[in-house]
Amino acid sequence: MAVETQAAARPTHEGEPIVRDRLYIGGEWVEPHGSGTFEVVDATTEAVIGTVPAGDSEDVDAAVRAARSAFEQWSQVSPHERAEACQAIGAKLAERAEEIALLVSREVGMPLNLSAMIQAGLPAMDFSSIPTVVEETQWEERVGNSLIVREPVGVVGCITPWNYPLHQICAKVAPALAAGCAVIVKPSEVKPLSAFVLAEIVDELGLPAGVFNLVSGDGPGVGEPMAAHPDVDMISFTGSTRAGKRVSEVASGTVKRVALELGGKSPNVILDDADLEAAVVDGVGKCYLNSGQTCSALTRMLVPREKLEAAEQIAAAVVEQIKVGDPLEPDTRLGPLVSDAQRERVQGYIKKGQEEGAKLVAGGEGAPEGLDRGYFVKPTVFSEVRPDMTIAQEEIFGPVLVLIPYDDEDQAVAIANDTIYGLAGGVWSGDPEHAQRVARRIRTGQIEINGATFNPLAPFGGYKQSGHGRELGKFGLEEFLEVKSLQL
Repeated sequence: MAVETQAAARPTHEGEPIVRDRLYIGGEWVEPHGSGTFEVVDATTEAVIGTVPAGDSEDVDAAVRAARSAFEQWSQVSPHERAEACQAIGAKLAERAEEIALLVSREVGMPLNLSAMIQAGLPAMDFSSIPTVVEETQWEERVGNSLIVREPVGVVGCITPWNYPLHQICAKVAPALAAGCAVIVKPSEVKPLSAFVLAEIVDELGLPAGVFNLVSGDGPGVGEPMAAHPDVDMISFTGSTRAGKRVSEVASGTVKRVALELGGKSPNVILDDADLEAAVVDGVGKCYLNSGQTCSALTRMLVPREKLEAAEQIAAAVVEQIKVGDPLEPDTRLGPLVSDAQRERVQGYIKKGQEEGAKLVAGGEGAPEGLDRGYFVKPTVFSEVRPDMTIAQEEIFGPVLVLIPYDDEDQAVAIANDTIYGLAGGVWSGDPEHAQRVARRIRTGQIEINGATFNPLAPFGGYKQSGHGRELGKFGLEEFLEVKSLQL
């Protein structure tokens, strides 16, 4: 009966809410310990589209026991067999891509065409790339009279956010399983529905019971008990810097490994010799991806002072052409924010920018015309922004771009580095080697040159308060490995 309940819960454009009333623990759909639930709301219509269980510490205990038991078996399976299992999961995710894209578009608000490519495409790629990643990983090596072996870290707790709800899970679970770990996933309680699709796939493929476990719930009910649990060997967390600090604090009680991918306030440096129009047009898009709800969004555009007015005009023209609306409509380019709380947060930053004296170039406070329902905000551009302004320092997590003028290259680098964050960035120049020289001076984990394409196999993670550790590709797998020396 439990399996039927889960399998029947498929999303549609309209209809009955998606009721998820079980947790996935030890290879079975089980009743949660408590009776609480979380409602999931459509970001566009503000209607409830589903519910999930509110797990608690007893559910975490059950999941940890299941994972600890499964780890003994799974860790002894060869990496190549584990990679085959991951590849099978990737294939199943690809088969359900249309369903996943629609579900996440309704949950988060990303336009459906982008959701198909990103919200559904990346999770499938996270798993399907694992065989190649396993081949690239050096599992053993000789150092003098020692054999160095790499082994799975153990039981891993994965705590993930709402903005890329399935990809952020798969970017952790795929390499952790490939490494030989057993995992417990806590998705965001705000947008958790796509996580249950992954659990259905794992159940369908018949992975060893307890290798993958899903416990939905909030931070105090599930996240903190998981981070504090003595039988959890590692926590992999993606979310805000504030929440990451709390996870680190709780996890320190048992001295477990912690990997953190946190906030960002990423600079996009347009050098004097760059193609200004190409750089600004691309930069607006990189800021507004997923309605700006992207930790690596290029939210600070640094422009030579003498070109600031031209950059304003280009940015304003781009914003004028952006269709804001229902993410399920084919011509929509910008959907809603994820929740009422997030909308109010972003509106507060827009108001703060005006109060602190920034020049409003496009957008501003209030909802876009004709969009009184749904968590919509106007795509906004500020200019003449000083580096010390709130909107230049704090992560807004909405479609708000700030243009910051600079006088010379050294000042541009100093401004780029002048935040607590260091997650991503961009550099534009007519000379790619010039761009690379500047990029090497910027303290962030990933920098794109002249709008280069995102590489899902390159390491992703941050400097400073953007976290520590890396995800994706072989670097992501290595996060879940311990190193042992055998003296021969």
